[in-house]
Amino acid sequence: MAKPSIVFAHGLWADGSCFSKLIPTLQAEGHEVMASQHGLDSLATDVAAVKACLGRVSSPAILVGHSYGGTIITHAGADPRVAGLVYIAALAPDADETSQSLQAKFPVTDVFAHIEVTDGRVWLKPSGVPSFAGDLPEEEQRLVYATQGVPVADLFNQKVEGTAWKTKPCWYIVATNDHTVHPDLHRFVAKRMGATTFEVASSHVPMLSKPSFVLDVIRKAASTVGKS
Repeated sequence: MAKPSIVFAHGLWADGSCFSKLIPTLQAEGHEVMASQHGLDSLATDVAAVKACLGRVSSPAILVGHSYGGTIITHAGADPRVAGLVYIAALAPDADETSQSLQAKFPVTDVFAHIEVTDGRVWLKPSGVPSFAGDLPEEEQRLVYATQGVPVADLFNQKVEGTAWKTKPCWYIVATNDHTVHPDLHRFVAKRMGATTFEVASSHVPMLSKPSFVLDVIRKAASTVGKS
């Protein structure tokens, strides 16, 4: 039986390369893999980018979303080609919520004290990288800064339809040392969606700092979907 495909969705201050420690292993294990690249210009276009990737891989597919990528897969996951959702330290708004209103329930100040809004875009300053990815070696932290995807300032206030975690099986990775999205928000949305939940001592970027752990969770999701 063919293994499910994997489509990744990155968040703010990132691009598809943030999954580079996961993709080669999953490919070697027989999965078709795509990492969606988001312009971070609008939620609707980012959701459309994930759906376009679904057209480039075989069904069924698992969507894996990190941070704001969790909002994206929450909406894109309503697509019938999607069999399951994996959230990594991610947002997962309900139909009456935005990314911003959800995050406001469990505010963090660490990383947001190190941003700069210029020309309508929200930039992460170098001083904010330790709050975002502080458990990475310094060389990797510099790479995170250099490859950051920069969102429009109102991105977190935008809404589109679809709440896939209400109808699709979900897995959630709680990063217990996250200073970008509060770990209590992780736990809240994981419980609300009835996700199979795993906790790891990581910054906001466990796919970079704890890739083996994240791979094991994706494998569990893929195994479950493959049997369904």
